[in-house]
Amino acid sequence: MNSEIKIAVIGLGYVGLPLARLFATKYAVVGFDINQNRIDELRSGIDSTLEISNEVLQGVLLDKNPCLNEESTLKTGLYCSSRITDIEDCNYYIVTVPTPVDKNNRPDLTPLYKSSETVAQVLKKGDTVIYESTVYPGVTEEECVPVLEKISGLTFNQDFFAGYSPERINPGDKEHTVDKILKVTSGSTPEVGQKVNELYLSVITAGTYLAPSIKVAEAAKVIENSQRDINIAFVNELAKIFNLMNIDTHEVLAAAGTKWNFLPFKPGLVGGHCIGVDPYYLAQKAQEIGYHPEIILGGRRLNDSMGEYVASQIVKLMIKKGITVNEADLLMLGITFKENCPDVRNTKIVDLIHALKEYGVNVTVFDPLANPEEVMHEYKIQTTASVPNHKFDALVLGVAHTDFLNMDLVQFRKEKSVLYDVKGVLKEGVDGRL
Repeated sequence: MNSEIKIAVIGLGYVGLPLARLFATKYAVVGFDINQNRIDELRSGIDSTLEISNEVLQGVLLDKNPCLNEESTLKTGLYCSSRITDIEDCNYYIVTVPTPVDKNNRPDLTPLYKSSETVAQVLKKGDTVIYESTVYPGVTEEECVPVLEKISGLTFNQDFFAGYSPERINPGDKEHTVDKILKVTSGSTPEVGQKVNELYLSVITAGTYLAPSIKVAEAAKVIENSQRDINIAFVNELAKIFNLMNIDTHEVLAAAGTKWNFLPFKPGLVGGHCIGVDPYYLAQKAQEIGYHPEIILGGRRLNDSMGEYVASQIVKLMIKKGITVNEADLLMLGITFKENCPDVRNTKIVDLIHALKEYGVNVTVFDPLANPEEVMHEYKIQTTASVPNHKFDALVLGVAHTDFLNMDLVQFRKEKSVLYDVKGVLKEGVDGRL
């Protein structure tokens, strides 16, 4: 079975690389990405996303393509490439490209269309294309498959087949890695569903769940993060209410959490490429079929407003301490969308920074994990990865990187200053927290 299966993973980001590495322990795998710089980096045995250690990556890397007929003696391993000819001998194509939203929060399927066009150019009879990107129900069969058919000239469910297995990668989490998270699988026919399920089951130690259809699997994924988004919106609203009542929200949640079925969500800035994006995909589809999703969009509006709310709370604390807000110096600790992860996509720290600047505050952004060039390109915000040698009027813990938690924050504070904890993790010296 292993020698017959040749896998191409399309997109080598936070989702694709860990999956390609895992499959490469048992199969011949080509990791394909259009970003040549990313390919060069991976070929040198380095993963800048920090999802895979260099040692683990180097343990599966090959300098020859194991999926080419002339290299068929190479049974397992990962070869990284940006050349489409390197994936033409594969028979399973797994698409792991991002699914963002545009400036109006409408789903942008461009990466899916482009990757489908790429796969279609090499698609052959008997091949299976599996999508992992988060989408609304119907995208795989109604949007992607027609692209595959048109360009390849092949007939769906006769010449080639499709599957959907939603990604469940948790960036920065070294405990819940891809192999340790139960995987939902599906196929365009019952027989293909079984084959897709067996493929993932061969490497996912946590097991799999075979959904009855692709649309069910798509829907299951998109509601996972929508549910989290709504629950976080609820506690964010509680934080606003309890703040007006001078009650510590975290103390309330700790007390309520003593009941066995209380859900332990915490207030925060909801960013990233999953929780802050996926609800818009479900909402878009709902509106297309004539239903206005009030709770889903209500949660999104509340969570998207938290950057401005936190900024107002910081400014109020500064005023109470007699600190002149205009031209005040503030140090923002962290700009990535979550702790111990270099990913800055859709980070809501940016909303907080913009809101503070509107108050006239001078913001210095310090993040040892974020790539300053990437942040400048995405947000036109200057950052530093070096520890600032300066004292500030205000200090904001925006991201709970371990580096920050192990750091003496007093070194950055003026005698009269404010320390605000967005993440609610600091124990001492805090003037306010969300």
